[in-house]
Amino acid sequence: MRGMVEVICRPAAVVGFSLAGLVAEPLAEVADPTPAITACLERSDLGVLLIEESIYDTLPPDLRTRLDRSARPVVVPFPGPAWSGARSAEDRVVELLRRAIGYRVRLQ
Repeated sequence: MRGMVEVICRPAAVVGFSLAGLVAEPLAEVADPTPAITACLERSDLGVLLIEESIYDTLPPDLRTRLDRSARPVVVPFPGPAWSGARSAEDRVVELLRRAIGYRVRLQ
């Protein structure tokens, strides 16, 4: 599968993506992300859509469901920069599995 990569994040994460060679679309803290994300879903050239978790978590449930079921673009929420404790890697894997298979699993 070939396609472009789009990044939607807070301004604090833009520099990191620029260093990696990706163009990120910064959203202000008060901006509604729904129009930008809906526009990305309608693009035929888009292969991967990276969305900062803090933005993804504020989306309406019906849009999140649509993103979770989207085959193209592949939607990947990522953790943004934070000064507080981050979620453990195990918690992230469990959440990815829950989204992929539809129910929560317990890792041992």
